[in-house]
Amino acid sequence: MNIDKAIKSLRLNGYEVSFFKNAEDAAIYLNNNIDNKLVGFGDSITLLSMNLFEILSSHNKIFDPQHCTVNTNFIDIAKKSLISDIYITSINALAETGELVNIDGTGNRIAGSIFGHKKVYFIVGTNKLVPTLQEAIWRARNIAAPQNAMRLGLKTPCAKKGGHCFDCSSPDRICNGMMIYMKKMDDIDMEIVLINEALGF
Repeated sequence: MNIDKAIKSLRLNGYEVSFFKNAEDAAIYLNNNIDNKLVGFGDSITLLSMNLFEILSSHNKIFDPQHCTVNTNFIDIAKKSLISDIYITSINALAETGELVNIDGTGNRIAGSIFGHKKVYFIVGTNKLVPTLQEAIWRARNIAAPQNAMRLGLKTPCAKKGGHCFDCSSPDRICNGMMIYMKKMDDIDMEIVLINEALGF
């Protein structure tokens, strides 16, 4: 794992990069930099583990699909998150060569992360860092997606048999779209918040 190479590659690809030793420091940084905004979240175990909803909602309006109420549902909140000032999500894998990879079932994280916001933050634990783009794609399909399927109690082969992708046709499949971020998207600020801890899948 070459963190310095990854940071250099990401910056060459147009991203801002902030590096933190732990999630607590990263959460403080985000809390200090996001104030009085409409903020959309991509559903993410990384964000949940950092308590970002609780931290940021005291002085921002947060749309988080994982914090639905009796009067809202996942799709309603996910749609609202698409028109926020700030979008915060994680990714499934990061290559040391500077590419990011996300796999999505409904498309809300992919859609929310590439257009329409003033700024997008990608919160990434170093457990998701791999040497190449090919390995990042492999990680997204064979580590992140199966673990998410198991967490959600889905009836996919990867959740039931575990360990790797079966390229299934299950109605519960969550690997319906893959996004490879080659460079920073035009006309939007994008920042990678890289944290030297294992966070999420």
